[in-house]
Amino acid sequence: MKHTIDVITMGCSKNLVDSELLLRQFEAIGYDFYHNPEELHGDIAIVNTCGFIGDAKEESINTILELCEQKESGNLKEVYVMGCLSERYREELKVEIPEVDRFYGKFDWKDIIKDLKPEGVNNTACQDLNRRVLTTPRHYAYLKISEGCNRTCAYCAIPLITGRHKSRPIEEILSEVELLVKQGVRDFQVISQELTYYGVDLYHEQRLPELIERMAQIPGVEWIRLHYAYPARFPIDLLRVMRENDNVCNYIDIALQHISDNMLSRMRRNITKKETLDLIAAFRREVPGIHIRTTLMVGFPGETEEDFAELMEFVRTIRFERMGAFAYSEEEGTYAANHYEDDIPEEVKKERLDKLMHLQESISAKLSEEKVGQVYRTLIDRREGAYFIGRTEHDSPEVDCEVLIKAEPDALKIGHFYKTRIIQAEEFDLYAEII
Repeated sequence: MKHTIDVITMGCSKNLVDSELLLRQFEAIGYDFYHNPEELHGDIAIVNTCGFIGDAKEESINTILELCEQKESGNLKEVYVMGCLSERYREELKVEIPEVDRFYGKFDWKDIIKDLKPEGVNNTACQDLNRRVLTTPRHYAYLKISEGCNRTCAYCAIPLITGRHKSRPIEEILSEVELLVKQGVRDFQVISQELTYYGVDLYHEQRLPELIERMAQIPGVEWIRLHYAYPARFPIDLLRVMRENDNVCNYIDIALQHISDNMLSRMRRNITKKETLDLIAAFRREVPGIHIRTTLMVGFPGETEEDFAELMEFVRTIRFERMGAFAYSEEEGTYAANHYEDDIPEEVKKERLDKLMHLQESISAKLSEEKVGQVYRTLIDRREGAYFIGRTEHDSPEVDCEVLIKAEPDALKIGHFYKTRIIQAEEFDLYAEII
C-alpha cells in the first residue's frame, strides 16, 4: 500500500531545494507526494518553514496552525515541521504547538525519512542525497552551492539560523549540473545565502569565478544566473567570467541595503559609499548591459532624513534594473536588537518605503520602455490563455519581468529559446513578437 504525503514549502528558493531533495527521498522509499497542493491529498503533511523576518515567520506559523486544525478534524493523521523557523525556535514551538508530531531543523530534516520509512524498505533506497525531484518547470532549476553565512550584518538573523558558511565541493556541484542537464535543465539559478564567500572555507580563497567558469563549459548549460552576492570583497574576476562566457547571464543579484556611510557602518556592512559606487561602476564598465538586482532597507535604527534622502538620490542616479525594498524589522538575537533602539516609528518606515518604491516604479517603467524595438533571446516558461510567457537572460523566475508573446497554441514549445523583438512595455511586463 502506497503512502501519500503533502510537502508545503515556505520562503526562499534555498528552502525549495531542500524540499526537492526531501521529495526525492520519499520517492525512493515508495511514497506518492504532492508539493504545495491547493488541497490536501495525503494523510501526512510536512511544512518547510521560513524564519527570516516577522512576516515570513507569521505566515509559516499560520500554515502550521491550519494543518493542525486539519489534523484535529480528521483530514490529516500527522503533521511535521522542518526548516528555518523550527531550527531557531524548536523548543518554543514544541510548547506552543504540541499538535505537531515532530519538529526538525534546517539540517536534520533527513531524519524525517528514517522516521517515516515504511517497514521493509531497504536503507539503500535513498543513499544518493544529491538527487532531487524538480518542482520547477523541467527546463530550469535552482542550484544551491553553499549553506550558511559568515557575515555579521547587524540586522540579519540568517547566521543564527544557518550557522557558518559551508561550501559544497566544486566537483560535487559540477556533477549535479551534469545530472540536471541530462534531465532537461537549461537555465540554472545559482543560489546561496552569500555567493561571493564561496570556497573560502574549503579552498582558503574565493572560488566562485572558477566554479562558474567551469560550469559554463558543460554542454547543455544555456544560462547561468547569479543570486545573493555580497558587495564587500566582491571577487572582481567574476565579471571577466560573465563577459567572456555567453551562457553566464549579464545579471547579478546583490543586496546593497543602503548607501549612506552612517547606515552602512551601523548595519556592519564592511563597505563604504565610495566602495559601493566603485563596485557598481565596475559592473557597468566590465559587463556592458548588465542588469543589477538589489535589495534596500529603510527605517534601520538611527536612519535620519538625510540618510534617507541620500538613499533616494542613489536610486535615482544608479537606475537599478531590478530593485526590492523592505522596512527594518527587529530580529531577536541580532546585533541591532541587542545594541540599538528601534527608534524609527512604523508610520515613518512605511512612508519611506512607499516613496522609495514609487521612485523605483517610475525608473522601471522608463527602463522597460527603452527596450521597445530591441531583440532578445527568450526562454519560454509556460502558456497562459492567448500568451506564451517567457524570460530574457535579464529575468530570473518568479521575481523579475516576463515576456508575453501572443501566438497560436502550438506555435512555441515550453523550455525552448526563441529570438524575439519587444513591441510594447509595461511596468513589469514586456510584449514581444517572434522574429
